[in-house]
Amino acid sequence: MSFPLLTVTAAVPAVGAILTAAVPAARRTAAKWLALLVSLATLVLAGLVFARFEPGGERYQLTESYAWIKDFGVRYELGVDGIGVALIALTALLIPFVILAGWHDADPSPSSSSRGYPKDRVDKRWRPTQGFFALILMVEAMVILSFEATDVFLFYILFEAMLIPMYFLIGGFGDRAHAGSDENAAAQRSYAAVKFLLYNLVGGLIMLAAVIGLYVVAGNFSLTEIAGARANGSLEIATSTERWLFLGFFFAFAVKAPLWPLHTWLPNAMGEATAPVAVLITAVVDKVGTFAMLRFCLGLFPEASKWATPMIVVLALISIVYGALVAVGQRDIKRLVAYASISHFGFIILGIFAMTSQGQSGATLYMVNHGISTAALMLVAGFLISRRGSRLIADYGGVQKVAPVLAGTFLIGGLATLSLPGLAPFVSEFLVLVGTFARYPVAGVIATTGIVLAALYTLVLYQRTMTGPVKEEVRRLPDLRPRELAVVVPLIALLILLGVFPKPLTDVVNPAVRHTMSDVQQKDPQPEVEAAK
Repeated sequence: MSFPLLTVTAAVPAVGAILTAAVPAARRTAAKWLALLVSLATLVLAGLVFARFEPGGERYQLTESYAWIKDFGVRYELGVDGIGVALIALTALLIPFVILAGWHDADPSPSSSSRGYPKDRVDKRWRPTQGFFALILMVEAMVILSFEATDVFLFYILFEAMLIPMYFLIGGFGDRAHAGSDENAAAQRSYAAVKFLLYNLVGGLIMLAAVIGLYVVAGNFSLTEIAGARANGSLEIATSTERWLFLGFFFAFAVKAPLWPLHTWLPNAMGEATAPVAVLITAVVDKVGTFAMLRFCLGLFPEASKWATPMIVVLALISIVYGALVAVGQRDIKRLVAYASISHFGFIILGIFAMTSQGQSGATLYMVNHGISTAALMLVAGFLISRRGSRLIADYGGVQKVAPVLAGTFLIGGLATLSLPGLAPFVSEFLVLVGTFARYPVAGVIATTGIVLAALYTLVLYQRTMTGPVKEEVRRLPDLRPRELAVVVPLIALLILLGVFPKPLTDVVNPAVRHTMSDVQQKDPQPEVEAAK
């Protein structure tokens, strides 16, 4: 039996989460270092997965399959294609930066007493630091395993289970930079966490009905077996049944993504969470939704996917324009980044359902590049907010004169968000637009307005916070510290590297995209060229 590399890659952060939670309360620093070392070990394992994957080989590689619930045909079945490999690498890459950036986010503070524990008893009765980092590692384990799962039921369990640690990270470890009393801040965090949970649970329950329906018509939960049976004609699903099943899966993924009009939980969650947890939400967890659209919606329901494409393209365009327009008017830095992410997810979904190889390759690259660029921008914004104690844009001004390195890294993160040529997101956004123009030129034209609006909200944000007269409250703000530079510099280096040399990613992703295009029996439109007279 070959070494179960995929299982071990997901098991290491899961075991690390248990060990981190078990660290004695008085040894908070030990818990932090343990969590960081576990995340680095996971990164090494993810690197091995990337290195062992052969782009020209079988569609699903490093496969593992074990009987789980025999009576219902449920198996512990894993395998990765190029898209899954890229997203596993992204997840494993970001978690060490999330941990480093949140190094002090769960340290006891005077506000800890507002949670019901006297200040001198916080460490004895509640272990926030251990819990915070253990929850992050548990989310990492579940997300990685969801990218590996090729059993639909196993994927569903992971898809729902990751909501639990995220709920506690949002509601129990929220942002301390909150206007108003501790009681009001706690109420806002609780509201955001419950809204996040309810939206995703409703989507998950609808998906559960579709999963059961799929089992009824297919007799098992194996993605590879069902897709293979559909391809060779041995499994036929009635058109109306396929469409209902597709809608059940797609609704859950659209909530997670998030797609307009199912997006409203995201600004609340990102606004009330700490900056590292906000990165975990939009750069890691939300990618499960768009990944699943490619793997399950298109792979299991190709005809229904083509039937729903016009509707989904319209929703994606609304997300692009609406998210960007609302971002322009935001007064809260973190909510601005949240609405910008809604716009970006619109681009990703547009690329997926453009049904072209350029669009789907661009959408996959967009998932990776958006994760890196949003992490860079949000984490620098978090460092800024922690210094001033406010998320409001109006409370800043002239920061570049007192903290030039912070301002410079914030600018690069912002330029990546607006897809400046030379930075990684430009490549993916360009491919999405090329792929969209090839099949839906009107949709491509509308989508380009998102680029203009992105430049507007990004540059206005920088102008209002970093330039102009130095406000008295920011006059003594320190510049980035060594730990913060260790977070930001590698992310910026990656943005530049993948902006000028995306080939390592495209080589892995393109074969998987060709398989997906084959699933839906689509070919790229041929350009119309007039014959020479």
